[in-house]
Amino acid sequence: MKSDHKVVVTGMGVVSPIGIGTEEYIASLFAGRSGVSVRDEFADSELPMRIAAPVTGFDPKQFVKPRKALKIMCEPIMFGCAAAAMAAEQAGLSDLIADEPIEGQFHISPDRVGTVFGTETFFADPHEVARVFRSCIVNQDYQHDRWGEFAMREIQPLWMLKYLPNMAASHISIAVNARGPSNSICQGAASGLLAVIEAASLITRGAADVVIAGGTGSQMALTAMLYRGTDLLSRSMRDATTASRPFDKNRDGMVVGEGAGVVVLESLQHATARGATPLAQLAGSSRLFCSPDSNDRVAGIESSLRIATKKAGIEPEQIGLVNASASGEILSDRCEAQAIRNLFGDVPVTAHKSNFGNLGPGTSVVEMIGGLLALQHQKIPPTINYDTPDPDCPVNIIQQTEALKQNSVIKTSFSATGQIATVVFK
Repeated sequence: MKSDHKVVVTGMGVVSPIGIGTEEYIASLFAGRSGVSVRDEFADSELPMRIAAPVTGFDPKQFVKPRKALKIMCEPIMFGCAAAAMAAEQAGLSDLIADEPIEGQFHISPDRVGTVFGTETFFADPHEVARVFRSCIVNQDYQHDRWGEFAMREIQPLWMLKYLPNMAASHISIAVNARGPSNSICQGAASGLLAVIEAASLITRGAADVVIAGGTGSQMALTAMLYRGTDLLSRSMRDATTASRPFDKNRDGMVVGEGAGVVVLESLQHATARGATPLAQLAGSSRLFCSPDSNDRVAGIESSLRIATKKAGIEPEQIGLVNASASGEILSDRCEAQAIRNLFGDVPVTAHKSNFGNLGPGTSVVEMIGGLLALQHQKIPPTINYDTPDPDCPVNIIQQTEALKQNSVIKTSFSATGQIATVVFK
């Protein structure tokens, strides 16, 4: 690949259940910490939503500008804006994006800065809308025909803006003065990684010089569980910290969480010209769709891994780490493990959802940043809660922190609806 077409990472930001900021996040990964806990409101129940991985210690006022925008942000949007602010700061963008050049300073035109984000329709907290629905209840009976006359009076005029999927990219674009291409991708758990791939495409085809890309979301909202169901969730009533068990024989489903991950991407030529330090090169990628059927999914994941590796210009044996998408769900873990084994053999594999579960559209980028930090530190974070190998998941799970022996990492992610995304960094 020509040097002016190479896409590099120059900044990273993360808001996760095991740490806010890359330093706290990677320290938790290396230490094998879990962000999963019992939810107070369900502590005495045996419902699947009893456990979750919430973000703790988060103060959006430290990151979100202007602060008045917080009034029209739900928490996942706040997470995304905070992660973007961290990534932009690490990349050194704050004083460079301006309408007019400043003498003696590198200038980035706002028209050449894009934003691509993986999101979803965010779900409101039941407490927030309870009063609204009470306006429609007569003699303990919900009457929908009262909605227009009575319930609408109780809804704040800007309420909908808090939950629209495009608002994360919109707020971030306003905060950093990015007036270039802006897009929001809503394709389930793979959305964040799809956003990173689309951002890289914007750069390689000359549509932007810098793109802020990432994903944010939450699987914890009770209204979301009512909509999606809880069939894929862990029923484990043991210690919450051990419930998320990717690839383990005794896994029984995924754990829900929340969080956001963001990277700043730019061409190597642009990064070099402004004196930025590339953290890694996005060397190859793949976007595919396959039927959720198990046989098709194995072939689809394997094809995506193969295509991304080939585009990166490296052989399968040169991959030092597979950063897996595994969530602890029985079928999907088995399909992914078989695909990895078919292509990479005994390559080291780590699964960060063991630490914090499924964060929704933000998961894949939060995990991807774990892989980028593994490259930086030349160490592989362990997969926790992997106690009993599963013959149906014949992969080399890293259980203790160990050295990274190759300078390339591959990250894959897939959605329940069939989207598969893969990236290779070196």
